[in-house]
This record gives sequence, structure tokens and C-alpha cells, in this order.
Amino acid sequence: MSIQSVNPATGQVLQAFSATSPAEVERIMTRAHAAFVEWRSVPFAARAERMRDAARLLRKDKAEHARTMTLEMGKPIVQAEAEVDKCAWACDYYADHAEHLLAEQPRETDASRSYVRFDPLGPVLAVMPWNFPFWQVFRFAAPALMAGNAGILKHASNVSRCALAIEAIFRDAGFPQGLFSAVLLESAAVAPLIADPRVVAVTLTGSDRAGSAVAGQAGREIKKTVLELGGSDPFVVMADADLAIAAKAAADARLVNSGQSCIAAKRFIVVEAVADRFLERFGDELRSRRMGDPLSRETQVGPQARIDLRDSLHQQVEESIRLGAKRLLGGEIPPGRGAFYPPTLLAGVDRGMPAFDQETFGPVAAVIRAKDEGDAVRLANDSSFGLGASVWTQDRARAERMAAQIEAGAIFVNGVVKSDPRLPFGGIKRSGYGRELSEYGIREFVNIKSVWIA
Repeated sequence: MSIQSVNPATGQVLQAFSATSPAEVERIMTRAHAAFVEWRSVPFAARAERMRDAARLLRKDKAEHARTMTLEMGKPIVQAEAEVDKCAWACDYYADHAEHLLAEQPRETDASRSYVRFDPLGPVLAVMPWNFPFWQVFRFAAPALMAGNAGILKHASNVSRCALAIEAIFRDAGFPQGLFSAVLLESAAVAPLIADPRVVAVTLTGSDRAGSAVAGQAGREIKKTVLELGGSDPFVVMADADLAIAAKAAADARLVNSGQSCIAAKRFIVVEAVADRFLERFGDELRSRRMGDPLSRETQVGPQARIDLRDSLHQQVEESIRLGAKRLLGGEIPPGRGAFYPPTLLAGVDRGMPAFDQETFGPVAAVIRAKDEGDAVRLANDSSFGLGASVWTQDRARAERMAAQIEAGAIFVNGVVKSDPRLPFGGIKRSGYGRELSEYGIREFVNIKSVWIA
């Protein structure tokens, strides 16, 4: 079976790959387990040295890695460079902090000594998406490898070049042979990987449908999963917000990665008193963003990652309009080649429309009017997703009150939702479970072991 990398800006086939054969998958599994047995006993200081080498390699070859991302999935080149830098930051963060985060924790009991220790589990299967093809891998791999585990990467098929580049980074950084390996397989081949007895756990970033399938398979094998799934993040604007700042941030939050981000703001909930003024400013900000060649440093919105994804997004827009939404900007497929879709602004969005109920994975902003604070919270929570949320107000007491009431894994006040190695990352409801990053992420794939000594 052939797996293709296709440039979404041009439709050009970049490279075709042969799927990893069953015999090679077996060799990868065998090497991963053997490497784990060696690696689990390596002191933290030596692990950290390898991880810092990975960070150095990322920074040294940043231009090359950024170009690989941009060509394979269309990310604007400036954003691709920032993604490489962020991966290096995660490597350095866990190199610096893993030993402390996994240090034994003493407990007072009836024993002469008792404590909790954190031991690695083994090879972890990572099923990763295409939209942040480096970052989403490194935010799993940096903590998992520093904890003493091995990693097997099943990346999205359209970013196979990225998958192999990441494998090479860990290899060239001096990690044991086979400790981190990529397999090039279609999604249908994931189930046998999960069933392999050498795989001890699974982490997936992707759609809620993919998460449900993987969690079901892992559950049958009694293997732990961490799921980071979709989002329909609310961006809540209160009457006392600085509208100029909020509107610019709203455009940034909606158009990051050309709108293809699980934590991109998607539903813009604005109190009635300032809705018209915000809508005007927001529209101006969206119009000002340049769509074009993702390799150009002037481009702010690149293509969607695939033609079929662009077409599905357009169907969501058209159906929302049919149901009563008003198209104020964009919403039409541009002529010419490539999977481009323009920044699109919909007003009058309500429950029952795809723009409200579903995740719109592209540069489509849905504006929803709220009566007051309580109504804004209700609308924010009226979703099957619960990944992130952003609240804009100058009233600190109100901000903290709303942060306690909104159902999401992260609340950012007067800021755009983002991931950060120092903070736990993940969602609730159909946005998944478990956490990545921070101390919570590094402890997901360890044996939390109680030791009691009489």
C-alpha cells in the first residue's frame, strides 16, 4: 500500500511511501521493548542529556523542519518555525524538571517508612494528527521518554515526512536504538498495534470519533489511554472588555494554523450591549489577514490540510446559512488550485446549526449574542466539547467567577488559549480525558507505586 504526502497549497504529490510491513512492525515492537528495558534504568541526568541534544537538533535544523511541515500540511512558515521552537522548549523543560516531578513522595503512615514512587510502564503507542505535526508528538514524547518509557508513533498518513524527521531527531540525539520509532500505516492498522502485548498504553490526539474507536480497542485490551480530542472553544466577550484588543485576539485565536486547531476559538459569545461594535471590529481584523502561499513570510492563512477537509468545512458553513446564519465575510471556495478557504464570519448563529453544535476545523468564526453574564456562561457550556475557553473582561472578580462556572479543561482570561509545558493540557466531555504537559502529563504513563516498609 502506498501512502502519499501531498502539498495542499498546490495538490502536488511530494513523496510516496510504502506502508510499514508486518515484519518491520514486529521488528519495531521488539526493538522498542528491548530499548525500554535498557532505558528505564538510565539515570535522569543521562536521559536529560539526550533530551537536551534533541532540543539542540530541533533548533539547529529549524528551517528544514518548518519547511517540511509547511509543504506537507500547509502551515504558514512563520508559525511552523514557532512550532519547532516550542518543541525544543518542551524538551528542555522536561530535561530540567523530570527528575523533580517524578521524585519519590514520602507519606506518613503506620510504617517505619512509606512513600510513593513513579516507575515507567513500557512502550506507549502515540496516534497523532496532522495539524501540529511536530508539537503534538513532542508534547507526548518529551515527558514519556524522560519518565523512562519508549514511544511508537503512528502519525497521520499525510505527514509521513514529519514522522520520519522526528524519529531521526531522537535517533541522532543518542537515544537507544528503537526507543522512539515511527510506523507508516493507515488508521485501519491501529487496532493490531494496540493489541500487541508489548504496547502498554495509548495516547491519541484527534477527533472524538477517532478517540472513541481507540479507547474502545484499548479498553478491550485493558490498556490506559489519554485522549485529547476536538473542541468548540467559546471566546466570551463581556461589556467591559477592551473591544479593540479583544477583536484582534479573536482573529488570532480563530486563524491560528489556518483555523485548524483543537483549541482555536470557534464560538464567539458576545453580550448584546457590545455585540454590534465587536462584530464590526472583528470583521475588520479578519479581512486584514492575508491568505496565500504558506511558504511566504507574509502569509497569515494558508490552505486547509486536504481538499476533502476544506469541502467538509464548506458544507458546515452552507448548512448553517441554510438554517438561518448570516454570512458577513468569506464562506466561498476560491478559484484556483489548492485547498484554500478564506476567513469566514457568520452572525446570528444558534443551537442546531453546524457552526454552533459541531467543531468547525478551519477559519470559520461563529458569533453568538448573549443577554448577560449568566446567559454567556450557559451558551459557553451548551456544547458537547470542553477543551478550552477564553473570557474577556476587566472585572477580575467576574473573570474568576466565570472561570469556575465554564466547563473546560483550561480557561484563559484576557488571553488566547494555548498549550504550555508548565500547565496541564486536556479537556472534558467529548474533548477527551487525561492530561498532557506539566507534572500531570509526565505522570500519565507511569506506575504510581506505593511502598510500605514495616
